Amino acid sequence: MAWEVIAGASLVFLALFFLPRYLKSGIATIPQFLEERYGPGTRALTTFIFIVAYMLILLPFVLYSGANALIEMLDLETVLDWKGALDEETGARKPNAGLIWAIVTFIAVVGSAYAIFGGLRAVAVSDTFNGVGLLVGGLMITFFALSYAAGEGSVASVFAEIKKTDPDAFNSLGRKGEDVHWPTLFTGVLLLNFFYWTTNQQIIQRTFGARCLAEGQKGVLLASFFKILAPIILIFPGIIALHIFTVNPPEGVDARAMMETDGKVYGTLVRTVLPGWLTGFFAAVVMGSILSTFNSVLNSSATLFSLGVYKKILKPEATQHQLVRSGRVCSAVVAVFAVVSAPLVFMNVEGIFGYFQKLNGIYFIPLLAMVMFGFFNRTADGRTAVITVVVGLIAMVIGTFIAADPINRALGSGYHYMGLVFALLLLLQFVLGQSMKHPAPHVQKDARAVDLTPWKFAKPVGIGLIIFVLVLYALFADFGTLSG
Repeated sequence: MAWEVIAGASLVFLALFFLPRYLKSGIATIPQFLEERYGPGTRALTTFIFIVAYMLILLPFVLYSGANALIEMLDLETVLDWKGALDEETGARKPNAGLIWAIVTFIAVVGSAYAIFGGLRAVAVSDTFNGVGLLVGGLMITFFALSYAAGEGSVASVFAEIKKTDPDAFNSLGRKGEDVHWPTLFTGVLLLNFFYWTTNQQIIQRTFGARCLAEGQKGVLLASFFKILAPIILIFPGIIALHIFTVNPPEGVDARAMMETDGKVYGTLVRTVLPGWLTGFFAAVVMGSILSTFNSVLNSSATLFSLGVYKKILKPEATQHQLVRSGRVCSAVVAVFAVVSAPLVFMNVEGIFGYFQKLNGIYFIPLLAMVMFGFFNRTADGRTAVITVVVGLIAMVIGTFIAADPINRALGSGYHYMGLVFALLLLLQFVLGQSMKHPAPHVQKDARAVDLTPWKFAKPVGIGLIIFVLVLYALFADFGTLSG
């Protein structure tokens, strides 16, 4: 629940605080915005970080998790008679590396085709249809899963039985010892959400194309509303699946093997509860959502490279045609690296989503600290930003790969370490900024690219959405976990 509902609150801050500043500068990329505040060195560094992170973290996660979902949903291991080997210790069937490579490659080839040659317009149009399909399909899964679990009983009886067998299933605060316990909602979980939905190029690039601030705010706040409702189509089905596969596993489903392998549960649920004729439809919807994310990231990578590297550094006199061609080359290279990295980074990893978030923290935390400091300080120069980001990257790599266990024991969670690093980076940049200053305080210039008149209902709607988030948390909270 934390990753979905808090995202809705972060989008409110995007609409009310970040978007007016982004549109005022008339930018196409976040590194452009940072160049205006800090200078060209910061733009070059952040462009490099974004592209490498998309290539080695985000896209591999999208491809690997998407491939797993499709394999289980369509039972491709059985259909293609291409099953993984049995684990001698657990008896569970291992992920089939060859099949995963094949599906990952297929997704990448199809996605690259219209992302590279169709551009942002093709991505935006496909995203619209995929979004509608995913919303409708997700609600269908929740409905059919509840119907399957209820059998001859009622939906209320399903929730009562889940509450009885797993009292923490609907607890929005989590429990001590869990990876996302309530204190992490105020440290790493909050920071990761905040960066992803307010400063991540891949997510917010579409908002830069808003014809005016009011229209952009309407779109972002609508997205916030749907994001807050996401638990209905993402979290509830997972809870119901856990109940179905542990209490009364369907015939022919190896429940133990499935539960021990990340990425298999949702696909198996779809195959189990949906009528056969709808399974293909939903598989197409899921494929579309995978391609939507994949294409968006490729398009963002192309934009970052063509404007931030090719035009800015390699060939300043480049024509529009050359910029487009350089972006396509970059997209192709990123896609190839993502395909190669996907199984290498995520196969045989326990807790894929949590691991993915920890990898995101490596660059999210330093960049967010630098961005937020730049919003509220007008004198620190680009050297403070570069030093802060480099130190932050080193600290996060150490905390993620080298000293993760002792840090978790000392702080109780790796997410608390993220919060600590964030605070120390703000302090570091403040100290550096006392001597490394611009000749004059920075003043943001108005590019006059769009009408910056805000939507008159933006603030009340935004406040209402924040209240909605708090009410949801309160409704599903077991406050007894606050002390344990």
